[in-house]
Amino acid sequence: MLKTIGQALFSTGLQYPKHSNLESKGEDYEVRKYEATNWVSTTLTGMEADAAMNAGFRRLFKYIQGENERSEKVEMTAPVTCRIEPGAGPACESTFTVSFFIPQQNQDDPPKPTSPDIFIENRPEFTAFVRMYGGFSREEVALQEHLKLAESLRRDGLEFRDQPYYRAGYDSPFKLTNRRNEVWLLQ
Repeated sequence: MLKTIGQALFSTGLQYPKHSNLESKGEDYEVRKYEATNWVSTTLTGMEADAAMNAGFRRLFKYIQGENERSEKVEMTAPVTCRIEPGAGPACESTFTVSFFIPQQNQDDPPKPTSPDIFIENRPEFTAFVRMYGGFSREEVALQEHLKLAESLRRDGLEFRDQPYYRAGYDSPFKLTNRRNEVWLLQ
């Protein structure tokens, strides 16, 4: 019980996907190689990333609270990621895929979702360029951090995929200080 309260309020004791840090050319970002893992995900379309993140989080939270074929509670993990595929123009809807990492004990056989809006996503091994930042992440802040990361990678002559890009959040909304957020661009 105390573990669950600590995880919810302070983001302590959460499992993260395994990765190794690779050598980076810059001090303002990291290069990480993530192992292949399963994530539980939901995809939404819209004009606002923050609204999509909130709606996606609520859907996935129901899954980890037992709304799955086994009625099994699944531990909260971090980060919560959002893959952002920008629309074709400024007035076009973007596609947002919000995901929770599935904990190690469920990786080989995750409970199947009962909602048609939720799916198990197998992410193959990938390399990400990662920029960390603090505070409460909002759409405008994440976009600025994304642009700074892209600028740093161009400065260092590195090849990367500009789209889609990812937002990653590690903290409960109840954690007020020392918050950890990231933007990822894939190699």
